[in-house]
This record gives sequence, C-alpha cells and structure tokens, in this order.
Amino acid sequence: MAAFKLNNSEAPLQKDLDKCVHCGLCLNACPTYRELGVEMDSPRGRIYQMVQITTGQAEMSQTYVDHMDLCLACRGCETACPSGVQYGKLIEAARAHIEDNRPRPLPIRLFRWFIFGQLLQTRWMLGLAGTGLFLYQASGLQKFVRSSGILKPFGKLAEIESLSPNAEVPFFFSQIGKTFPAEGTRKYKVAFLAGCIQNVTFSRLNEATVRVLQKNGCEVHIPGAQGCCGALHVHSGRKEDARKLARNNIDAILDGGFDAIISNTGGCGSTLKEYHELLETDEKYHDRAHEWVKKMRDVNEFLGSIELNPNMGPMPITVTYQDSCHLAHGQKVRVGPRKLLAAVPQLNFKELPMSDLCCGSAGIYNVVQSEMASQLLKNKMGYVNGTGADVIVASNPGCMLQLDAGARLHGKNQRVMHVVQVLDEAYANFKS
Repeated sequence: MAAFKLNNSEAPLQKDLDKCVHCGLCLNACPTYRELGVEMDSPRGRIYQMVQITTGQAEMSQTYVDHMDLCLACRGCETACPSGVQYGKLIEAARAHIEDNRPRPLPIRLFRWFIFGQLLQTRWMLGLAGTGLFLYQASGLQKFVRSSGILKPFGKLAEIESLSPNAEVPFFFSQIGKTFPAEGTRKYKVAFLAGCIQNVTFSRLNEATVRVLQKNGCEVHIPGAQGCCGALHVHSGRKEDARKLARNNIDAILDGGFDAIISNTGGCGSTLKEYHELLETDEKYHDRAHEWVKKMRDVNEFLGSIELNPNMGPMPITVTYQDSCHLAHGQKVRVGPRKLLAAVPQLNFKELPMSDLCCGSAGIYNVVQSEMASQLLKNKMGYVNGTGADVIVASNPGCMLQLDAGARLHGKNQRVMHVVQVLDEAYANFKS
C-alpha cells in the first residue's frame, strides 16, 4: 500500500501511541462508546486510527476527522487505563495534525479564525459580545424566543440557544490589574487567572473566588497582562495559538513572586498545568514553563491543602457534586471539592452516581456536537434527579452552563453553583 505523505510536525508521537495495549478497559469510561457501541468511537479505536494515519497506512479521510471530532477529550479513559496512556495528549495531537493537513470548508475556517484567533483573545470583543448577549436577555427577547419555540424548525440552532449563558453585568474586566488584600493576617500571595469568557458570563463566580481567597488569608493579585489560557485552542487543534497564549501568561505572571497561581476552572486548569508539554521544544520557555506548572493550583486543590477558615454560617441545602472531567481525570483533583463541601455547616451532601462521566459540555463540544452532548446531558440529569439534591455543584464553568440547561430541560430547576460560590455564601451567612 502506498504511504500517504503528511506534515507530521504536530502528529501523535509513536512512543505515546505504543503505550496502548488495546486491552479495552477504557471502553466503559468513554461516553461516546457507551452511547454508540462503535469501536472506532472508543479510545482504543481512535488510537488504532491514529496509528494508521501517522504511519501512512491510511489516508486522512473525512471519516477519520469525524471520529476524532466526536471525541469529548474528557480523559475518562486515562483514569481507567492500567498502562498510563496519555490519551488527552494523543487526541490533542491528532486534532492539531488534522488542522495542519486537512483544510476545512471556508465558512468553518472563518468561524474558527474569529472565535479562536480574535474573540477569545481580545477583551473589547468579548465585552461587545457580552453586551449584545445582555441586551438579548434583558430585553425579554430570549424569553420570547424560548417560550414561542420560534427556533424549533431550525433544529441545531434551537439547541445551541438553549445552552447560551447569562451575561453577568458588570463584567469582571474592570477588576483585572487590581490587588485585593487578605482579610486579617496575610498568609499567602496568590495570582488569580480570570479567564476569558468568564469575565462576561461568570463575573459573579470570579468575584466570589476572590472573596473566598481573601477570607483564607490570601492577598489576591489579578495581573493585568494575563489573557486566555489556550485550553479551547489546544482542544481544537490550534496548538500554535495556544503556545502564544501560554508564553504571554508566563511572562505576565511567573515573575511576580506568588506562592500559587490559581484557576477556578477545571478545563482551563488542566491546560495551564500542561504548559510544560505545550512548550516542551521551546528553548526560551522550556524551564519557565516547568516553573509555572509547579505553582499552578485549582482553587479547590489550593483551599483543600491549607487550614480552611471555619467561620461559616449554616447552608441548609442538599447538594450533589459533578466532577469536572479535566479536574478529575486531567488534574486528578477529586478529594478537594468534597472536603470543602463537607466543611460547610448543615450542608447535606449526596454523592452523584457516575459523577465523573462527562455531562457533554467539553469546551465547545455542546455547540459543534450538540446531538451527542444533549443525549449525554439527559443521561446525566437522570442521575442528578435521583439524588434528590436541590443544588448541583461543579468546579468548571462549562459544566455549570451545561448543567444549568439540563436542570431546565430535564431536571427540576435545580440551582447550579461552583464550590467556591457555596463557600462564599457560607462565609456571608456567618454571624460572630
């Protein structure tokens, strides 16, 4: 068979592919395989296809692209794998390989250029988009669109609209560049990464994160030159964009003398902790990236590792916790969020069955693969409803958006909160 010549600069490495022994223990951990039962839509099947492409035994066909695109990159298979296969690294490389070798249709290329190359990297564009979203919601137009069902004939557009986040004014952009003093004795000096879209759609979460860190003796710096972390770019195969963003963040924050660099977003944090892999061949940033990774902490991980301020008031609510895929499988942080929830007075915790099975959010997956994402969300809400919880707690804004839609569409209108928002309300309820 003739070999197909490709630009293999971003292709999965053979040494990483060879770690897979094709045992199949990953199958039950894979949401798409559980749903479809198709071998080529399992981690094992996708790795087999990667081998065929990278060795030139098969052509990079549209079928191959479709199987890679349908993967959530949730990394549940990594937790299940006894051989230590770094599947997240492989699927990211496969997508970058596709990006280098198989041009997409012009409308899709333009859309991706705008989202990844412009919107996520430009504060004023995000602010403008957020203002438009706020007006759409505040004017009552969103309520009309949803109640009238006017978008139902358009299928996918209706599904996408149902997942649209709330624009939270005032936006968090005005806080970037500021420093917030610790309450009481300063114990830690930390940098907080505010994210990109979060500054528009999760402004109140970012504010709550700052307050909770202050309550726990942290002087919180929000470096002004920080930007998007690059996670969505990596997941979509745009690794060079992600490298540029990684270098910017390292330069903006690393030399500030911080005890920790903190993210409140499970998906972003996973990429932030892998800057050393992203910049592995960059001579200038190789060592700095390793120093960066040593300081990176998820907010749950950080708060769970220190002596937590116990001055919380009662929160008589029943909650269940959905593990963020990239926090649980990528960062291996599971205990911290549960430990923090257990510290809240009168909080009744109900463990969620299959809590680390993806809810279908996965970055922009619920937009580009809305049919599969909707089915996974429906399944997830079945488990959530079974707990009887009136609050769903998560540690990743993307999951929160998905679960909020799930509570409206398939649930009992449960409230959706981040772990630090629960803590923030508990601190606010404290009466000395």
